[in-house]
Amino acid sequence: MSVIGNTALRTAAPRARGGVVQSARDSLVVAKRNLIRMARIPEVVIFGLIQPIMFVVLFSYVFGGSIAVGGSTDPSTYRQFLMAGIFAQTVTFATAGASAGIADDMHKGLIDRFRSLPMARGAVLTGRTLADLVQTALTLVVLAIVAVIVGWRIHEGILKALAGFALLLLLGYAFSWIGALIGLSVRTPEAATSGGLIWLFPLTFISNAFVPSDNMPTALRYIAEWNPFSATVQAARQLFGNLPVGYPVPSAWPMQHPVWASLIWSVVIIVAFRTLSVRKYRSATA
Repeated sequence: MSVIGNTALRTAAPRARGGVVQSARDSLVVAKRNLIRMARIPEVVIFGLIQPIMFVVLFSYVFGGSIAVGGSTDPSTYRQFLMAGIFAQTVTFATAGASAGIADDMHKGLIDRFRSLPMARGAVLTGRTLADLVQTALTLVVLAIVAVIVGWRIHEGILKALAGFALLLLLGYAFSWIGALIGLSVRTPEAATSGGLIWLFPLTFISNAFVPSDNMPTALRYIAEWNPFSATVQAARQLFGNLPVGYPVPSAWPMQHPVWASLIWSVVIIVAFRTLSVRKYRSATA
């Protein structure tokens, strides 16, 4: 009886409408739904701001005079060097929120309700990641204001600075698709939160985000220089004009061409993990 009932439900379910335009419309509708939900739970956004602000203050004033950058231990030099790393860490740590949100929707059966509607299958995930991107952008704006307060400045003009922030947001969007895959692969939001964070710590700390990579052991230095996270950090520093005088740029291709490396890494991650996420979503709701 159960098998017959399930078969009937699948037969009765409306077919998803095709086409790129329709898929985009469906994605925007889902994104709007998630943004409204975020606005009704402002504490989620507020708590999401606390951690990056704490990192800015702690790293700037606790480690600022202890870490040499470009041969200088001046705290103000380190603050200029640090901020691109903090920005990149903030946009990538939003991955955990994407993981938990999608896992929560799965756990509550919301994904099954979306499946009963005549909408593009990938729109549910695309809408969710777009909403997370908007939240990340707002967080980045607040964090930039805090950075200016503690002494961070841009030195290459507003257009290059905007390009730097665009690369950071693109990396955050790419990582949100990794979070989507994790959220679809676990059973509970708690597991999704842990799964969304545990791999980010080595990724962000084995990089050039907080310390120059030239002092790392050979194996770690190689990983750091080819890390997609490092490429975006280096690109942002270059576009912000925050590379200290005398800072040795590693010879690895991503460090010599960080803007291109950042773009390539982000696009590859989006294409690969969006494909895997949509495939996982279809199998999970089939």
